[in-house]
Amino acid sequence: METNSHAPLPPGVDDLDVRLLTALELDGRAPFSKVASVLGVSDQTVARRYRRLCADGGLRVVVLRDAHLLGRDQWMLRVRCAPDSAPAIGEALAKRPDTSWVGLASGGTEVLCLTRPRSSTDHDDLLLGKLPRTPSVVEIRAHQLLHRFYGGAQGWISKLGALTAEETEALRPPTGPAPGSARLTAEDEPLLDALERDGRATYPELQRATGLSESAVKRRLAALRASGAVYVDSECDPAVVGHPVAAILWITAAPAALHSVGEALAGHRPIAHASATAGPCNIVATALAESTAALYAYLSGPLGHLEGVQHVETTVFLRRIKQLTYPLPAR
Repeated sequence: METNSHAPLPPGVDDLDVRLLTALELDGRAPFSKVASVLGVSDQTVARRYRRLCADGGLRVVVLRDAHLLGRDQWMLRVRCAPDSAPAIGEALAKRPDTSWVGLASGGTEVLCLTRPRSSTDHDDLLLGKLPRTPSVVEIRAHQLLHRFYGGAQGWISKLGALTAEETEALRPPTGPAPGSARLTAEDEPLLDALERDGRATYPELQRATGLSESAVKRRLAALRASGAVYVDSECDPAVVGHPVAAILWITAAPAALHSVGEALAGHRPIAHASATAGPCNIVATALAESTAALYAYLSGPLGHLEGVQHVETTVFLRRIKQLTYPLPAR
């Protein structure tokens, strides 16, 4: 099977890097020996490439709670503010443990942010307390995410087609016990706190962080992954794989076409995330592109031709401040 072509890669990055990133997206906790065997290189090569991508490409592997399957609210915030205050507000939001995907947009006058409050108190504290009292905040729009079409455990880099079907299947995590209901307990917090810092933490490291036996840690993590309560996510700067342009798409679809449009978006190569949302629009999506010309080609082509799409507002990221649960390293 031939792999799909992808955008020209920046200097210092090659196809093996893209293949490694795809492998980590499939199973970020896979041993380097397994990844190396599938990719046809040595363990040392995989380890060396991994360290370089972490240092130069913002690569991180983390374990995240799946808010969708856990039934927890997620909100996309649009915070309009004075240009000179937007970076400071973005940095403050990035430091909160309940935020991700914080970025500056609209020429630096808007902060975009995904929040994952763990309780209604956290949500109220942010939307009704801190943000409205923040000087220079002009307007706050909060869009609650209602249904996920793409994202979460489904990674975007796999859409580049760097691996064959056989390689993809070999790298999928082993099937665990029969999935149970997705739920977390207070006893899981030390384990998940450690894995949110480093999704590749070893079992001895997790044993020390939790006080549980190594076998107990293995069993609990396997059960949590099998239930869907958590998933292993890997993220890097999309510019590393030749897609430096990122935009949020605020899409209005006809109500009867909402689901079909969302499902179609999930299959589009530029789409890294798509969810149905409450608010003025009913779908919010993240698109990644090789250039502004490529973004225009997508907007005027595949997206523009989707039956049921009535309106699209495009907000291009000026600068990303935070990706998942950690601030981006300083450049």
